[in-house]
Amino acid sequence: MRADGENAVDLPTRAPDLVATRAGTGTWRVLKLSPALAEWLGVASAEAIGAPLEELFAGVRPALPDLADEAIERDLPLPDLQLRVTGRENVLLMVEVRPGGLTSDFRGRTVTFTFRQPTSAERDKVETFHGMVGSSPLTREVFRKISLYGPTAAAVVVTGETGAGKELVARALHECSDRASGSYIAVNCSAISAELLESELFGHEKGAFTGAVRTHVGRFERADGGTLFLDEIGDMPLHTQAKLLRVLEEGTFERVGGESTRRIDVRIVAATNVPLEQAVGQGRFRADLYHRLSVLRIHLPPLRERKEDIPALVSHFLQIFSQKYGRRIHRLTGEALALLQSYLWPGNIRELRNVLERVFIETPGEVIGAKAFREWIQERRHFAAGEWGASPAETSPMIPPYPLLSAPSLLEGPAVSPSSANLPRRQSTRQVELDADEIRQAFQAADGNLTAAARLLGVHRATLYRYLDKLDLTRRDLES
Repeated sequence: MRADGENAVDLPTRAPDLVATRAGTGTWRVLKLSPALAEWLGVASAEAIGAPLEELFAGVRPALPDLADEAIERDLPLPDLQLRVTGRENVLLMVEVRPGGLTSDFRGRTVTFTFRQPTSAERDKVETFHGMVGSSPLTREVFRKISLYGPTAAAVVVTGETGAGKELVARALHECSDRASGSYIAVNCSAISAELLESELFGHEKGAFTGAVRTHVGRFERADGGTLFLDEIGDMPLHTQAKLLRVLEEGTFERVGGESTRRIDVRIVAATNVPLEQAVGQGRFRADLYHRLSVLRIHLPPLRERKEDIPALVSHFLQIFSQKYGRRIHRLTGEALALLQSYLWPGNIRELRNVLERVFIETPGEVIGAKAFREWIQERRHFAAGEWGASPAETSPMIPPYPLLSAPSLLEGPAVSPSSANLPRRQSTRQVELDADEIRQAFQAADGNLTAAARLLGVHRATLYRYLDKLDLTRRDLES
């Protein structure tokens, strides 16, 4: 099996290529590995036995351990999933994940993975899903989870950075459910004052407080039989969280100032751009509500991790703007598209849409070239680390500081020329020496993941390992 481009790979077509095992709720580890797959990974088959799956396949997204967990929990195969091998930007693989039986000692479960090369149709297909578009494996995984979770009544927490499209996911979950004919009601918990939020959610009776001149029906009642989307739920006051917990557990609530108990049937979809685990640890979010809400989770990756979605998103937005402004712009030049794919997008899809609308308005022709983005580029080059509203030390792990450690600006590099725009892109590499402090900083920013630390530093994982050997650094040294 071969992949197109300079990073051609040969993997076996026989199944399975990989067998993993896990005892209880422990770590997934390699039980068997085919020689061809071992060669492709650059390891010896015998030495790989017992290795943690998340470390051996650290550059694969979606993560293999997560897929293994799902196959076991559902006790069903997961067929034809697309994988992206990070660091080898033109390599896509298809995988089938199958739950296996018990291990020989009856203490663990097994899962098998069978890899294959995607067909040209699978490689080039752009998914359109409830107003969302994309072609990357990470985006396809989000779509798959929406399809899986949508028909259930369980609460869902959607995580992701600002502008990544969390509300689109919430609306898609509603449209995929048997509540689609009911109401979809959204409320931003950070946009309403703490004093008014409880009244807005649960309603109030006339005279309940000063200014309550009439009865107000809250968002929960309006969403009865449908879905309620609670955006920025991490900013909800603690006393309101207690009342929300009662609704989730009992399906009942009382209006502010009311005495009668009302019963409702509402599905909750919540979103946050900060880790709720962190808010629980800081005492800003109730642990019992966290466990009640986090039945199902969907994480929206930032746009910088799924740049292959940008061409499809650009085409999608150009169609929207053509209808909005009554004139047609057909496409971006290859150079302009390569420029957009070199940007880190701290504002994610919302920022992409905004800059495209700006350039659409400013461009009189039917094709947008790289020069149209000149003023926007100059504005972005003035930004330095910490100028996006928070210093690097204060930034949440879910929202890394910009620019990243390896980048002198928000643009990763010069735009690709039109003649090379369609060629496979190599991972950018640093031409400077790394020191121990810089490696330690990247390691800690990546939460101990060496592959992610290498990406932050702008080097290949093998290069980072060479520096670790050269500087005689161990994991313990990096954690200190």
